[in-house]
Amino acid sequence: MGPHINIIWHRTAVTKDERRKLNRHKSAVLWFTGLSGAGKSTIANAVEKSLYEKGLRTYLLDGDNIRHGINQDLGFSPGDRKENIRRIGEISKLFVDAGMIVITAFISPFRQDRKIARSLLEGEEFIEVYIKCSLDECEKRDPKGLYKKAKAGEIPGFTGISSPYEEPDKPEIIIESDKQSIKESVDQIVNYLVEKGYIPD
Repeated sequence: MGPHINIIWHRTAVTKDERRKLNRHKSAVLWFTGLSGAGKSTIANAVEKSLYEKGLRTYLLDGDNIRHGINQDLGFSPGDRKENIRRIGEISKLFVDAGMIVITAFISPFRQDRKIARSLLEGEEFIEVYIKCSLDECEKRDPKGLYKKAKAGEIPGFTGISSPYEEPDKPEIIIESDKQSIKESVDQIVNYLVEKGYIPD
Protein backbone atom coordinates (compact mmCIF):
# COMPACT_ATOMS: atom_id res chain seq x y z
CA MET A 1 0.00 0.00 0.00
CA GLY A 2 1.29 3.45 -0.97
CA PRO A 3 1.28 6.51 1.29
CA HIS A 4 -1.71 8.02 -0.58
CA ILE A 5 -4.05 5.01 -0.32
CA ASN A 6 -6.48 6.81 2.02
CA ILE A 7 -6.41 10.18 0.25
CA ILE A 8 -9.44 10.89 -1.93
CA TRP A 9 -9.73 13.78 -4.41
CA HIS A 10 -12.70 15.98 -3.50
CA ARG A 11 -14.66 17.57 -6.32
CA THR A 12 -15.32 21.28 -5.88
CA ALA A 13 -18.76 22.88 -6.15
CA VAL A 14 -17.46 25.38 -8.72
CA THR A 15 -15.97 23.91 -11.91
CA LYS A 16 -13.06 25.02 -14.10
CA ASP A 17 -15.49 25.89 -16.91
CA GLU A 18 -17.54 28.06 -14.55
CA ARG A 19 -14.39 29.91 -13.43
CA ARG A 20 -13.46 30.46 -17.08
CA LYS A 21 -16.90 31.89 -17.80
CA LEU A 22 -16.53 34.26 -14.85
CA ASN A 23 -13.11 35.36 -16.11
CA ARG A 24 -14.36 35.62 -19.73
CA HIS A 25 -11.37 33.78 -21.19
CA LYS A 26 -9.91 30.28 -21.34
CA SER A 27 -7.20 29.16 -18.95
CA ALA A 28 -3.89 27.66 -19.98
CA VAL A 29 -0.16 27.52 -19.26
CA LEU A 30 2.31 29.47 -21.35
CA TRP A 31 5.41 27.38 -20.61
CA PHE A 32 8.50 29.43 -21.48
CA THR A 33 11.63 27.32 -21.94
CA GLY A 34 15.12 28.29 -23.11
CA LEU A 35 18.69 28.87 -22.06
CA SER A 36 19.69 31.12 -19.17
CA GLY A 37 19.91 34.65 -20.58
CA ALA A 38 17.57 33.93 -23.51
CA GLY A 39 15.05 36.45 -22.18
CA LYS A 40 12.39 34.15 -20.69
CA SER A 41 11.65 36.28 -17.61
CA THR A 42 11.79 39.57 -19.50
CA ILE A 43 9.35 38.41 -22.19
CA ALA A 44 7.14 36.57 -19.67
CA ASN A 45 6.77 39.75 -17.59
CA ALA A 46 5.98 41.80 -20.69
CA VAL A 47 3.36 39.24 -21.80
CA GLU A 48 1.73 39.26 -18.36
CA LYS A 49 1.59 43.07 -18.36
CA SER A 50 -0.01 43.06 -21.81
CA LEU A 51 -2.64 40.49 -20.77
CA TYR A 52 -3.31 42.32 -17.48
CA GLU A 53 -3.92 45.54 -19.38
CA LYS A 54 -6.53 43.66 -21.42
CA GLY A 55 -8.33 42.80 -18.18
CA LEU A 56 -7.33 39.12 -18.19
CA ARG A 57 -6.52 37.05 -15.11
CA THR A 58 -2.91 35.90 -15.09
CA TYR A 59 -0.14 34.75 -12.78
CA LEU A 60 3.58 34.51 -13.47
CA LEU A 61 5.75 31.74 -12.02
CA ASP A 62 9.44 32.57 -12.37
CA GLY A 63 12.25 30.06 -11.85
CA ASP A 64 14.32 32.10 -9.39
CA ASN A 65 11.29 33.19 -7.36
CA ILE A 66 9.96 29.63 -7.04
CA ARG A 67 13.35 28.44 -5.80
CA HIS A 68 13.20 31.06 -3.04
CA GLY A 69 9.99 29.50 -1.75
CA ILE A 70 8.31 26.20 -2.53
CA ASN A 71 11.41 24.69 -4.16
CA GLN A 72 14.08 26.06 -1.85
CA ASP A 73 14.92 22.50 -0.78
CA LEU A 74 16.00 21.56 -4.32
CA GLY A 75 19.44 21.83 -5.90
CA PHE A 76 20.42 21.48 -9.56
CA SER A 77 21.14 17.76 -9.86
CA PRO A 78 19.20 15.97 -12.63
CA GLY A 79 16.84 14.51 -10.00
CA ASP A 80 16.23 17.89 -8.36
CA ARG A 81 15.69 19.56 -11.74
CA LYS A 82 13.10 16.90 -12.55
CA GLU A 83 11.31 17.44 -9.22
CA ASN A 84 11.48 21.22 -9.71
CA ILE A 85 9.62 20.93 -13.02
CA ARG A 86 7.15 18.36 -11.64
CA ARG A 87 6.15 20.73 -8.85
CA ILE A 88 5.83 23.65 -11.25
CA GLY A 89 3.61 21.50 -13.45
CA GLU A 90 1.34 20.70 -10.50
CA ILE A 91 1.19 24.35 -9.42
CA SER A 92 0.42 25.39 -13.00
CA LYS A 93 -2.40 22.85 -13.12
CA LEU A 94 -3.99 24.47 -10.05
CA PHE A 95 -3.88 27.91 -11.68
CA VAL A 96 -5.43 26.53 -14.86
CA ASP A 97 -8.16 24.94 -12.73
CA ALA A 98 -8.69 28.38 -11.16
CA GLY A 99 -9.44 29.69 -14.66
CA MET A 100 -6.27 31.74 -15.06
CA ILE A 101 -3.56 32.11 -17.66
CA VAL A 102 -0.35 31.05 -15.94
CA ILE A 103 2.99 32.04 -17.42
CA THR A 104 6.04 30.02 -16.39
CA ALA A 105 9.66 31.02 -17.02
CA PHE A 106 11.99 28.08 -16.40
CA ILE A 107 15.01 26.75 -18.28
CA SER A 108 13.37 23.29 -18.01
CA PRO A 109 16.18 21.79 -20.11
CA PHE A 110 14.91 18.23 -20.57
CA ARG A 111 12.20 17.25 -23.07
CA GLN A 112 10.94 14.40 -20.91
CA ASP A 113 10.33 16.71 -17.94
CA ARG A 114 8.43 19.19 -20.13
CA LYS A 115 6.45 16.26 -21.54
CA ILE A 116 5.47 15.23 -18.00
CA ALA A 117 4.37 18.81 -17.24
CA ARG A 118 2.27 18.80 -20.43
CA SER A 119 0.69 15.46 -19.48
CA LEU A 120 -0.70 16.95 -16.25
CA LEU A 121 -2.97 19.24 -18.24
CA GLU A 122 -5.83 18.67 -20.64
CA GLY A 123 -5.80 19.07 -24.42
CA GLU A 124 -4.69 22.54 -25.42
CA GLU A 125 -4.04 23.82 -21.89
CA PHE A 126 -0.25 23.54 -22.30
CA ILE A 127 1.37 26.01 -24.70
CA GLU A 128 5.11 25.49 -25.03
CA VAL A 129 6.92 28.74 -25.85
CA TYR A 130 10.51 28.20 -26.92
CA ILE A 131 12.56 31.33 -26.26
CA LYS A 132 15.23 30.53 -28.81
CA CYS A 133 18.55 32.30 -28.49
CA SER A 134 22.04 31.22 -29.53
CA LEU A 135 24.40 30.11 -26.78
CA ASP A 136 26.90 32.75 -27.96
CA GLU A 137 24.33 35.52 -27.49
CA CYS A 138 23.26 34.18 -24.08
CA GLU A 139 26.90 34.14 -23.00
CA LYS A 140 27.37 37.71 -24.23
CA ARG A 141 24.31 38.86 -22.30
CA ASP A 142 25.06 36.82 -19.15
CA PRO A 143 22.84 39.11 -17.00
CA LYS A 144 23.62 37.28 -13.75
CA GLY A 145 27.26 36.41 -14.51
CA LEU A 146 26.39 32.71 -14.45
CA TYR A 147 28.10 31.68 -17.68
CA LYS A 148 31.34 33.25 -16.49
CA LYS A 149 31.11 31.30 -13.21
CA ALA A 150 30.15 28.08 -15.02
CA LYS A 151 33.14 28.33 -17.36
CA ALA A 152 35.36 28.89 -14.33
CA GLY A 153 34.02 25.64 -12.86
CA GLU A 154 32.18 27.42 -10.04
CA ILE A 155 28.72 26.17 -11.11
CA PRO A 156 28.61 22.44 -11.89
CA GLY A 157 25.86 21.09 -14.12
CA PHE A 158 25.12 24.48 -15.72
CA THR A 159 22.77 24.24 -18.70
CA GLY A 160 24.50 24.95 -22.00
CA ILE A 161 28.00 24.57 -20.55
CA SER A 162 28.32 21.36 -18.53
CA SER A 163 24.73 20.11 -18.81
CA PRO A 164 22.66 19.81 -22.01
CA TYR A 165 19.66 21.84 -23.13
CA GLU A 166 17.25 19.78 -25.22
CA GLU A 167 15.38 21.99 -27.68
CA PRO A 168 11.60 21.42 -27.95
CA ASP A 169 10.56 19.14 -30.81
CA LYS A 170 7.25 20.81 -31.64
CA PRO A 171 6.69 23.93 -29.52
CA GLU A 172 3.45 25.79 -30.11
CA ILE A 173 5.37 29.09 -30.33
CA ILE A 174 9.00 29.90 -31.17
CA ILE A 175 10.36 33.31 -30.20
CA GLU A 176 13.80 34.14 -31.60
CA SER A 177 14.83 36.54 -28.87
CA ASP A 178 18.19 37.36 -30.46
CA LYS A 179 16.34 38.56 -33.59
CA GLN A 180 12.98 39.87 -32.30
CA SER A 181 12.27 42.87 -30.08
CA ILE A 182 10.39 42.41 -26.82
CA LYS A 183 7.34 44.06 -28.39
CA GLU A 184 7.46 41.76 -31.43
CA SER A 185 7.75 38.76 -29.10
CA VAL A 186 4.81 39.85 -26.96
CA ASP A 187 2.65 40.61 -29.99
CA GLN A 188 3.39 37.15 -31.45
CA ILE A 189 2.33 35.40 -28.24
CA VAL A 190 -0.78 37.53 -27.64
CA ASN A 191 -1.84 37.13 -31.29
CA TYR A 192 -1.50 33.36 -30.94
CA LEU A 193 -3.82 33.41 -27.90
CA VAL A 194 -6.37 35.49 -29.81
CA GLU A 195 -6.19 33.38 -33.00
CA LYS A 196 -6.56 30.11 -31.08
CA GLY A 197 -9.53 31.43 -29.08
CA TYR A 198 -7.94 31.51 -25.64
CA ILE A 199 -8.64 35.20 -25.15
CA PRO A 200 -10.99 37.74 -26.75
CA ASP A 201 -9.65 40.08 -29.43
